[in-house]
Amino acid sequence: MYHLAREVIDVGDVVASVGDSSAGATATFIGMTRDHNGGRVVRFLEYEAYGGMAEQEMERIGREAADRWPICKIAIVHRTGLVPIGEASVAIAVSAAHRAEAFAACRFAIDRLKERVPIWKKEHFEGGEVWIGHAGGTPGRDPQHVPGDARTDHGELSRG
Repeated sequence: MYHLAREVIDVGDVVASVGDSSAGATATFIGMTRDHNGGRVVRFLEYEAYGGMAEQEMERIGREAADRWPICKIAIVHRTGLVPIGEASVAIAVSAAHRAEAFAACRFAIDRLKERVPIWKKEHFEGGEVWIGHAGGTPGRDPQHVPGDARTDHGELSRG
């Protein structure tokens, strides 16, 4: 299961999708929208993604995890659109025979997702909004980024 979701992520479905009779462990990562960041009160997050490419890259990450660790199954789901406080932005589940491999592959998957998958995050906070970049927060990676533009290269505020 590798996909983008416009609606609430059903974490139970993500976990169920990696069920396997040979698995003795399932590790999960759930990234939630929190109510603060950098001293600001966050109202909600908004995600945009390059659809087909994002899902292909998620699948590639899953294959890389399976090449590195003896896992049974892996699922990666990322939300797009508006994500209110307290809701999941991303859910990853990995099943394996043993917990060490499940944990390692799960951490690998979220770290690579933040580095490589074309998903951009816009933070809406009291008094403004700002594109933060890739899901990992890398400044200057938003869909409207202009190379050399100090406002986007340094993640400074854009009022809206």
